[in-house]
Amino acid sequence: MKYVSTRDRMRTYTAAEAIVKGISDDGGLIVPSSFPVLDEAKFDALLGMDYPERAASVLSEYLDGFSFEELLDYANRAYSRFDGDDPCPLVKVDDGLFMLELWHGPTYAFKDMALTLLPYLMVASKRKLGDESKTLILVATSGDTGKAALEGFRDVEGTEIVVFYPVDGVSAMQKRQMITQQGENVHVAGIKGNFDDAQTAVKRVFTDAEVIAKLKEHGIEMSSANSINWGRLAPQIAYYISAYCDLVNAGEISRGEKINFVVPTGNFGNILAGYYAYRMGLPVHKLIVASNANNILSDFFNTGKYDVNRKFFKTMSPSMDILVSSNLERLIFEVTGRDSAKVRKIYDDLKKDGRFELDMSELDLDVFEAGWADEEDTREAMFNFFDLDDVVLDPHTAVAASVYSEYADETEDETTSVIVSTASPYKFACDVYNAIAGAKEKDPDKAVMKLHAFTAAECPDGILALNSLPVRHTSVIERDGVKQAVYDFVLGEEK
Repeated sequence: MKYVSTRDRMRTYTAAEAIVKGISDDGGLIVPSSFPVLDEAKFDALLGMDYPERAASVLSEYLDGFSFEELLDYANRAYSRFDGDDPCPLVKVDDGLFMLELWHGPTYAFKDMALTLLPYLMVASKRKLGDESKTLILVATSGDTGKAALEGFRDVEGTEIVVFYPVDGVSAMQKRQMITQQGENVHVAGIKGNFDDAQTAVKRVFTDAEVIAKLKEHGIEMSSANSINWGRLAPQIAYYISAYCDLVNAGEISRGEKINFVVPTGNFGNILAGYYAYRMGLPVHKLIVASNANNILSDFFNTGKYDVNRKFFKTMSPSMDILVSSNLERLIFEVTGRDSAKVRKIYDDLKKDGRFELDMSELDLDVFEAGWADEEDTREAMFNFFDLDDVVLDPHTAVAASVYSEYADETEDETTSVIVSTASPYKFACDVYNAIAGAKEKDPDKAVMKLHAFTAAECPDGILALNSLPVRHTSVIERDGVKQAVYDFVLGEEK
């Protein structure tokens, strides 16, 4: 299978090139040239597989040049780092309602599902291309991607990784996870701005001819671990398909029966993977986009208007505090008939005016529904799910739970639904404990212990150990300092 750019579909890449490059040379995102189809025989095989086998099987549909056996070896090694026998257990909440828990990996967030696997894919791709250069992984994070990428690429031979996070825009636990990260090849800096500032700056560095040339002089090429990288996005398709298989195997749905997925999203990568599974033939009734108070995505799906000229909110679900949702570009490419000229125009308008508008009647977006939850809605969802179902939700998953509850009430849709649960509640212990206990605890370490005592929900050992780890990364930079920071970290250059 070949890959093309969203901004020039005549520009093609192999699977290995797509993974190594991370982003197209023209600034577009790299997408598969077509979608493989899950026929009955393939689906029969998937039903009988464990999760690593399912992941390898799905990836083998996309990654030409990688054998199933090779991919299975990578998947087994990646998911052996997760707690329990199943990396993404499907937990029944009530009749017709399930939680897909994606946070049992080493950093306790759904990003681990892909970022434990990406380093294997990256190293193998470079080997297949005969590329002996060092790889610089550049990451902008709204919270969870940073830690997951740092942990995934820690001390991976031939790589350096630099992560930029909004200094006041992540939870205390997320920040501590990043600034205490160990590894000889890892670098972390806070940025005085929000996630969109960090993401825009990192994208600019990727296409900066001076940076590219200077790094090349030192035998270094850049790539990404954000979901703009196809090698990061592709593994996420597998857990949607796996969840469906689990429902069929458990007798909760009949084969071919459609289901809903409810996904908290900010950068649109997680739910886009669900859309790709749908395009492969997964029986999906609705993909429900759940936004927090930064509801630019729900506005887009409901009105066709995408406008970043709005108030930015810092919320208790910081990984969704995003106004420029990178992966929406991939969806727009698909629903505009893969019209790369139109996509280029749309994103030129966004860059110039901070907005664009599409006629939704001309686009095939019927599979999507969208809603949003403010801070009070999110607290109420955390309280209600614990009070009624003994389920402890992190704030991001609570946004999805709130949106689902409103959707179900308004539509009376009784389709079996899966809420995609994206983080351990202990990563946001203060907000979770305060919501379900009616408290006002501000100390994250005390909140962890109180949340455990109040709920008896198991707390990951890595969360408990964080307070004893030394701080290793203290850099804080201005929003226009990303380029120089890359030089400082990677080349040892200072102004």
